[in-house]
Amino acid sequence: MNPLNPRLYWRTTQDAVGLLARHRELAWELAKREVVDRYVGQTLGALWAVGHPLIQIGVYLFMFLFVFHVNMPGNSPRDYTVYLLSGLIPWLGMLDAMQRGTSSLTANANLVKQVVFPIELLPIKGVVAAMLPQAVAWLLLTGYVLLRTGGLPWTFSLMPLLIALQFVAMLGISMGMAIVGAFFRDLREVVQVFSIIGVFLMPAFYLPNMVPGPLRPLLYLNPFSYMAWCFQDACYYGSISRPWVWGVYAALCMLIFPAGCQLFFRLKHHLGDVL
Repeated sequence: MNPLNPRLYWRTTQDAVGLLARHRELAWELAKREVVDRYVGQTLGALWAVGHPLIQIGVYLFMFLFVFHVNMPGNSPRDYTVYLLSGLIPWLGMLDAMQRGTSSLTANANLVKQVVFPIELLPIKGVVAAMLPQAVAWLLLTGYVLLRTGGLPWTFSLMPLLIALQFVAMLGISMGMAIVGAFFRDLREVVQVFSIIGVFLMPAFYLPNMVPGPLRPLLYLNPFSYMAWCFQDACYYGSISRPWVWGVYAALCMLIFPAGCQLFFRLKHHLGDVL
């Protein structure tokens, strides 16, 4: 797909949005089932959907606050906990959607083979399910900022916009991951390795000026850096420090969505050859 072709862009976007609108109730039910079935038979059940990311966040906080003793500069608007979580929470949500997306078709081959079932909903339900623990994490961060500072910066009002853009990007990535994962089964393992490396390539644990000058351009080549910077502006800095970063983030999200959908639409007719 050529992202510079506006006609193809809008046609793909309209098709994907129209499909989601027509089957929104089914997508919601599938997402709820995705969360419940994943932990069926366990004592805490679906609570693990929230427990896993919270435990992971707790480990990162412990390591960087109490082991490495990372401190922010004296004139920082908020503490290191807010800085770390504002960049880490959206990354964990994005990573969860990627991991779910890679196996969304292969794990539901029986549904894919049914002619009448809209298979596009399989990666979509994973994205909706991935937003649940992220929503809980944002609520906890919001509560922490309120208790710590007694108020919220005005930029918190921009959070719905940032989350909506992230959701759009997650849909595109998940659609692309799903269809590629059906043909290239090793993609799941690639994503697992990337999840270990990728978190340290994002400016979530450190300030950009902490990176040596020759390596700093790598931050700008990482598309997920722009997501972290925007959420840090909203939650940590309380201002839009670099408006151009917000423009890049919005553009990336709006281009990733039709690109992933178009790839899915083009290759889904060949799924019968691999599933």
